[in-house]
Amino acid sequence: MTTVVDAQPTRPPLREKPRKPWPARLGAAVPHVILVTYVLIACGPILMIVMNSFKSRQAIFGEPFAPPNASTFDLSGFETVFDRSRFELYFLNSFIITVCSVFLVLLLGSMAAFALAEYRFVGMTLLALYMAVGIMIPIRLGTVGILELLVTIGLVNSLAGLVLVYTAMGLPLAVFVLTSFFKQVPKELKDAARIDGANEYRVFSLAVPLIRPGLAAIGIYTMLPIWNDLWFPLILAPAENVRTVTLGAQAFLGQFVSDWNAVLAVLTLAMLPMIALYIIFSKQFVRGLTGGALK
Repeated sequence: MTTVVDAQPTRPPLREKPRKPWPARLGAAVPHVILVTYVLIACGPILMIVMNSFKSRQAIFGEPFAPPNASTFDLSGFETVFDRSRFELYFLNSFIITVCSVFLVLLLGSMAAFALAEYRFVGMTLLALYMAVGIMIPIRLGTVGILELLVTIGLVNSLAGLVLVYTAMGLPLAVFVLTSFFKQVPKELKDAARIDGANEYRVFSLAVPLIRPGLAAIGIYTMLPIWNDLWFPLILAPAENVRTVTLGAQAFLGQFVSDWNAVLAVLTLAMLPMIALYIIFSKQFVRGLTGGALK
């Protein structure tokens, strides 16, 4: 009696990928080395400021590149900041101004961008050109006129005046970028909503979730300059009760310029919130910057 044994298919031997010659590997590594070097140069000072803000004065000058440990850890700088200034109020003012300005920029900018992307009307090209000019011309050139306007309407030394200025500053770029995102929303989706009886506000609300990467990019791009701005708070709202974090930090540095613990602590408090938000939303920021240019 004979048994039949099924022949097992033989697998071809695995071929090792040919290794690239060392000039090619070196050429591929050069961009990474450049980027890592740039990251170290850009982030090194920030890391040193944060580390040294938690160290004693002696450790700051004796071991500036060493992280804080049990013997060098010191919070005297932060205690000085909160005891000698009203940084809680400055943070609250900056938070209110930033959140309100970004909200208005996203709301008004998305509505204007939807109209430019969806409708055809007389003067549309001129309006788009006007928005582009608003991107190219810095708003600080009109500081004198803005100050006169706020004095006339009684909004000097007020958070509302700064919110209006920052909203006007962020709208041109928001409209320009979000228009390209709205043009990528499928026309069939909007037409189907209209056939079902949806009005234009409902169509707009259906299209907005589809451009979330663009909204995230514009939100971050608008938020950072507002939080870090010193020019308009110094000119339009220098009063103590409406000071922002940046203006409060500048005034604090002038008073405690020789107290390095306090100086580093106030710098850390001023920049850490924006750094944290940027790290959290960095992926959406990159997607938003590239998504508007790709179909």
